[in-house]
Amino acid sequence: MDIRVAIFEDKAILRDSLYQLINGAEGLTCVGAFSNCDNIIFNIKKTGPQVVLMDIQMPGLDGIEGAKIIKEHFPEIKIIMQTVVEDDDKIFASICNGASGYLLKNTTPARLLQAIIEVYEGGAPMTPAIAQKVLDKFRRQSPASSKELNDLSPREKEVLECLVEGMSYKMISSSCKISIDTVRFHIRNIYEKLHVGSKSEAVIKAMKGKLV
Repeated sequence: MDIRVAIFEDKAILRDSLYQLINGAEGLTCVGAFSNCDNIIFNIKKTGPQVVLMDIQMPGLDGIEGAKIIKEHFPEIKIIMQTVVEDDDKIFASICNGASGYLLKNTTPARLLQAIIEVYEGGAPMTPAIAQKVLDKFRRQSPASSKELNDLSPREKEVLECLVEGMSYKMISSSCKISIDTVRFHIRNIYEKLHVGSKSEAVIKAMKGKLV
């Protein structure tokens, strides 16, 4: 079954080119292409995407707020933000609002298609320069306390170690011999126990807490 992708992009030429690119790729289907986020809940319900490509700057409701609305109402949807500028504040606001990936618009078509598959499988694709900015910020985060780490079950620690190693949900499922749904269940518990909201935060806390 194809991965269902929706596009939110205000520039018509780019929106149309993304639509054609995705529909021309094996294993992907573009189920909707929208110029703004004004009717985002209706449009998401109507098209049922599994992955959203979200332009960060649009008139009216911007992509950061759009990402927040999607994660509040459809938490299972994966979001890749797209932008032309490496703006630290917008990068971190997007990640805090639930974005799983962050790419510059000059990303090659092949890399963009790869990123859609990667984020669908549980990865966090980012342009290298942006990934460095994210790591720099989270390096300043406080380490996990001994109590937080002790609260993790042996299986949760195993899953967290896999996250630190950069594994996708699919890879963790194979390594730990559990279903992807079970992986997601453990990761939700890990986030709650470590008091974090993203994979990057969990990884940095684990590394600073010397879990791995």
